[in-house]
Amino acid sequence: MGNQVTSDHQLARLLQIGIVLEEVVEARAYHHYQSLEEEDRELDEELEQLLEHAAEESAEHRKRLEAVIDDLDAESIPFKDIEKLVEAKYGKTKPEDFDGVLYDQLCNEETAYKFYDDLIAGVETSDATFSVDREELLDVLRGIREEEAKGVEEVTKIMETRE
Repeated sequence: MGNQVTSDHQLARLLQIGIVLEEVVEARAYHHYQSLEEEDRELDEELEQLLEHAAEESAEHRKRLEAVIDDLDAESIPFKDIEKLVEAKYGKTKPEDFDGVLYDQLCNEETAYKFYDDLIAGVETSDATFSVDREELLDVLRGIREEEAKGVEEVTKIMETRE
């Protein structure tokens, strides 16, 4: 991102990108869960719980972002257009491109963290007036970013115990 967020319209678009990113994380976690053989699910409860938590967290993040968008004084961009933007910028890899579920999950968590970190910086450095309360917006974004940071830590911890 690297720029200031200068309008409700731009903010809405960026929040919609966040929603699509969360959908990607959720879909990939679900894909990995489905790809585990039944016996692997039983043997690897830690991985199963990680994927389940990632999917649930992504769904919660989408709800929080949608609530902010609903409060903005801006027209939404059709999600098919946003999905194309996300695919071009963040969708260059597929789940099977990684050496294992954990590496893919780590990439997803890090990508989401970086997106929210950049978005927060763009809002903080902007002097634009938004139709939503800036501090409430930043609280939502910081909360999501913190949860993504915890996700990175959780995946990293699991990876370290399996080396």
